[in-house]
Amino acid sequence: MNSSQQLGFGLGLRKEHFADLLETTPAGVDWFEAISENFMVAGGKPLAVLEHVRRDFPLVLHGVSLSIGGIDPLNEEYLDRLAALIDRFQPAWVSDHLCWTGVDGVNLHDLLPLPYTAESLAHVVARVRRVQDRLGRRLVLENPSTYLNAAHNEMAEWEFLAALVDQADCLLLLDVNNVYVSACNHGFDPQRYLTAIPPARVVQLHIAGHSDVDGFKIDTHDAPVCDAVWALYAQAVRWFPHAATLLERDANIPPLPELIGELDQARTLAAQQDAA
Repeated sequence: MNSSQQLGFGLGLRKEHFADLLETTPAGVDWFEAISENFMVAGGKPLAVLEHVRRDFPLVLHGVSLSIGGIDPLNEEYLDRLAALIDRFQPAWVSDHLCWTGVDGVNLHDLLPLPYTAESLAHVVARVRRVQDRLGRRLVLENPSTYLNAAHNEMAEWEFLAALVDQADCLLLLDVNNVYVSACNHGFDPQRYLTAIPPARVVQLHIAGHSDVDGFKIDTHDAPVCDAVWALYAQAVRWFPHAATLLERDANIPPLPELIGELDQARTLAAQQDAA
């Protein structure tokens, strides 16, 4: 990915802003990220809004149900619906999470972490390759926020990610907030994490807010980005200068102008790093 392909600074497409987006084309937003599963429907207002937004903005699809790390067979019906959505809206890329979401056909509706072992790596690599062959494009995977370490981990999360993108020839969505949350919870150096990731593989950055419960960080996406995450983001945009930035907000969602104001902070901070 080079600078001519960079999308810039985007927001997640949320129903709270549908009315605003149908009435006006907001300045200060370069692109939108849509949750794939919200638009895998035959019709209705969500699809109409997505059609409207896609006419004016680049689009990225971001999924939560691929379960790339799961042990159940890949859901072929889900992949068919995702492929149809891709064909219809032609997103810049398609992402999902490095996680598993259920077992024995039961969706647990959570993004559950993997053990970082050679066996797990080989399993995920094979599944990523199958998904990429099915979709005809490289998959973008997001690093998770984690709260426990598997007892038999054989490598650090950043080592797992670096090996995954190399062996599967996929791309990364680096969630800066998730790196910070996990670093606080597990006591590792977040900058070490960043510098272990191959810059050419990172096409997108996420920034978001989180909750603090007695010193334990929980990835809730329900608050503004905190100062510590902004500081880590400044490091990230220096290390991954061509990655697009997405501001996430999934709860306590403020009016669109307020979110655009926070997105402007990211744009200003990135420009400062470019000038440094």
